[in-house]
Amino acid sequence: MMITLRRIGLAVTWTLGWAWALFAGVGGLILLVHEGPLPITNGWFAMFSGLAACPLMAPVLKKGFGLNISGWLQFGVALLIMFAGRIAVVVILHRPFLPMR
Repeated sequence: MMITLRRIGLAVTWTLGWAWALFAGVGGLILLVHEGPLPITNGWFAMFSGLAACPLMAPVLKKGFGLNISGWLQFGVALLIMFAGRIAVVVILHRPFLPMR
């Protein structure tokens, strides 16, 4: 059986979407439970970024609201939410944009 490049690409994006959803979404939720909901940057942005990257989000939006979103839009929104979280850390908590080692 011939495996097409499109099928491989879909498998890779599906796997990365789930990895992002689990890592950022569940990690943000764990951070919220452990540290509490405040300050606002404490896991909220990571959790919502993971939710936006979840591969189940597109079918749910299509079935529930009739919205047909592309994978690129879903990826862009997840990336934008994570970027907004880093900016919030800089503005609200006065920490550097990239974490220091």
